Amino acid sequence: MWALAVIMAVLDDSHFALQSQRMMSSPLRITNSYKRILALLSLRFPTKFLQIVTVLIGIAALAFLLWEPHVEGRNAHATLFEIYFKDPFLAYAYLASIPFFMALYQAFKVLGDAGQNKVFSPAAVKSLRTIKRCAMSIIGFVIAGEIFIGLGDSDDRAGGVFIGILISFGSIVIASAAAMFERILQNAVDMKSRTT
Repeated sequence: MWALAVIMAVLDDSHFALQSQRMMSSPLRITNSYKRILALLSLRFPTKFLQIVTVLIGIAALAFLLWEPHVEGRNAHATLFEIYFKDPFLAYAYLASIPFFMALYQAFKVLGDAGQNKVFSPAAVKSLRTIKRCAMSIIGFVIAGEIFIGLGDSDDRAGGVFIGILISFGSIVIASAAAMFERILQNAVDMKSRTT
């Protein structure tokens, strides 16, 4: 049932009626039509799904950033003003989260380009370059945060250092992947511009 709805969405009604008459006459045309529909579906739905996942990751990260200070041990009896405006490390964490959200936005744009079959474009290369730079800046923020934790008078330095290592490892992986994809796409864009 859903396959019929998808086919109707891909083809408008008049074209669908004409196409269905043609498909009855030749089994080869049925195969070609299904291949064309599957090609459209294979591009659009996975990219839309990944865009939705990207938005959900952003919402979850924002919710975590707003919720976590309330359950932190030292803020158990603090007011909202004391939680959000008297903690310099929390302000630093919010500042350091800006590159993360910028990278998520750029990933959303790249996925949109891929869904429209425009992934081999200078805009996609620029988005990947921005993702790489955001990942590198997150690593820089983490290193500065680790120095802040090390110089501070915290009782639980090990937890902060471990979280910093995890975030740095993830950022290194993302920066490496973005650099590799950027290089591949840049080569494809250069080849495409030479041929046209």
